[in-house]
Amino acid sequence: MMSLRIFTVAAVLAASLVVPTGAHHSHGNYELSDFTHVEGTVSEVHWINPHSWIFLEVSGENGEEPALWAMEATNPAGLSRNGIARNHVLPGDPIRVRCHRLKDGSDGCLLGFVTPLHGDPARGHGIEKEWD
Repeated sequence: MMSLRIFTVAAVLAASLVVPTGAHHSHGNYELSDFTHVEGTVSEVHWINPHSWIFLEVSGENGEEPALWAMEATNPAGLSRNGIARNHVLPGDPIRVRCHRLKDGSDGCLLGFVTPLHGDPARGHGIEKEWD
């Protein structure tokens, strides 16, 4: 009887640890059914846990002011596993991205793929790589 009680308590504790993890990694705020294509100039790159970020200055349409897009990526270890080095994308670099835009239409997205357009083959110019 005592071992059943201990097992039940352990199972409940284990299940409670899973819920916050799933909530943290939800991509429910992004439109995952299609990609948005964006080109611009990198303003900032943050290689941080739990998610890396690129901030991209995107030219405004019809003479509007440029918009600053916040683009969420995977963590630095995941980027490294995908073959992305810290010098592949630097502030000031032009890039093209395919990403999943925020559902509310604001200037942000979950990065899918990034293509550097800076002209330096040693830094991956023109090679599309997965950032999520």
